[in-house]
Amino acid sequence: MTDMLTTKQVQEILHVDRTTIYRFVESGQLPAVRVGKQWRFAQADLDHLLGKSSERALPKRLTVPALPMSSTPLPTSLRAQPPTTLAALLPLTCAQMIQDAFAEALGVMMVITDMQGQPVTQVSNPCGLYRAVIQDPDGVTHCVRTWQQLAGAPTLQPKFSASELGLLCARGLIRAGNELNGMVFIGGIAPTPWPPSAQEINTLAAGLNVAPAFIETHVNEVYRLDRTAQERALEFVQRIADIYSHILEDRQTLTGRLQAIASLTAL
Repeated sequence: MTDMLTTKQVQEILHVDRTTIYRFVESGQLPAVRVGKQWRFAQADLDHLLGKSSERALPKRLTVPALPMSSTPLPTSLRAQPPTTLAALLPLTCAQMIQDAFAEALGVMMVITDMQGQPVTQVSNPCGLYRAVIQDPDGVTHCVRTWQQLAGAPTLQPKFSASELGLLCARGLIRAGNELNGMVFIGGIAPTPWPPSAQEINTLAAGLNVAPAFIETHVNEVYRLDRTAQERALEFVQRIADIYSHILEDRQTLTGRLQAIASLTAL
């Protein structure tokens, strides 16, 4: 057991107290072996924990500021309630957790927007290229513009299309009753072929007002899904949107009942 560490040694490496070490053991995050009355920890398990910690240090979500609403009218079949309705009705903490889980499971970026393409949740599981581009206001504009354009797409069924970054994205529709309230977007997926040619990178860089070298640095920080994984993600995006649709309908029903009770109480 020459590579086994004591609790005190682990404390010194992680800079935490003994109680925190025991919590790691109880939760299964750090395997341990009892030797007599003391715990011993394998160096490899500690290295694995440290690797996980460094991954967690990179935010799994990004907040996208809202932009002015698009002046382009939506097709009649896609007109919805005012965009504030979705944020007001959707339990955002719960919605974000559901979105985070599906984004990680499918290996894609994901965000919920209203029907004007304005983000309602934070972006889950953002790819490196998106992280880099979103640091600039022009990059934010390009990303939100993609969502706004897809909001006006005439098709009701999810299908992949190219974003302004050249990556594949698709959307599922959130509806309550007969009204469309918002969209679930997946994206960050590299098309085939990828990466783009030098000329395409130059064009993309010019559109984002950045140097081509900046794009080249991050161009491979995207999600690469084979055809089966892409089809699975495309199938799930509407199913995920349907989950939010049911949540909206249930909350609307509950709100209606509470209002009815309040009216009876006031009599």
